[in-house]
Amino acid sequence: MPTIANMLQQYAEHNQLLSFEGTMETIIPGVYFHRATKSSPRQPLIYNSGIIIVGQGHKIIHFPEHQIKYGAGDYLVLGVPVPLECEAFTDNDLPVMGIAIDINPAMLHKLVNQIMQHKPLSASSSSAQIGAVQSATLDTAMELVTHRLLTVLNNPIEADIFGEDIVKELVYRVLCGPQGHTLIGLAMHDGHYARIARTLSTMHSSYANQITVEGLAEDVNMSVSSFHRAFRQVTFESPLQYLKKVRLAKAKELITTSGSKANEAALKVGYTSPSQFSREFKRHFNKTPSEVLTQLHS
Repeated sequence: MPTIANMLQQYAEHNQLLSFEGTMETIIPGVYFHRATKSSPRQPLIYNSGIIIVGQGHKIIHFPEHQIKYGAGDYLVLGVPVPLECEAFTDNDLPVMGIAIDINPAMLHKLVNQIMQHKPLSASSSSAQIGAVQSATLDTAMELVTHRLLTVLNNPIEADIFGEDIVKELVYRVLCGPQGHTLIGLAMHDGHYARIARTLSTMHSSYANQITVEGLAEDVNMSVSSFHRAFRQVTFESPLQYLKKVRLAKAKELITTSGSKANEAALKVGYTSPSQFSREFKRHFNKTPSEVLTQLHS
């Protein structure tokens, strides 16, 4: 059986992506192909929620008190979007390659309900402390379903007929694996994890608006102190720090992809003080907006 790295290389060849850099959606909605030919230094990024499977290369995610290293043969489970500091490494001068899979909420809820009909969750698994970022090694079942997914990606007819079912099986395998509690927590409507996930959805869609911690807590029927504690447990950040990182990431995106000027980008993401924006941008990215643009075009 070919390795996942070999299958990703075949996918790149079949779809004329041997010079592609970055992340793009495949013919199966919600499934993304990622490729990078060079290592990248430690930098702040926002990881979207989903399942990331690495076929080649490795990455290190840095937290204040620990690190997560994951590479070929590993997968990462993110229940919510999280601002992280990450560095990526090519191995043996071969490109970093992998796939990412969005988790459809309706599919997830249906799967969790079906699993619970056969195997009720114990109190420990449903109330365990859940962090937003987890990684694990692919077991045989996960490897086989990943192979099937990569196989049908090269065949539009099979991708259309089988793609959704293969993604469903992949999510099921994750639910049954060592990081399944992250997704189970997401499906529990009244649990703290699911409430914080709803908060993050609000923050990502309304980051340019005036947002208060009190308002966010009220939206999910939590006290401010409980909300603060649960938010930090899930995202490793305070609500205001998280919001700041989302705004800065969005501003950087506006500057690099839309050509927005720094002051214009600052206003669009919710800053009222351009000088505060410039200070926080430099502190976060270790570069000024103009230096980011210069690096982009060099």
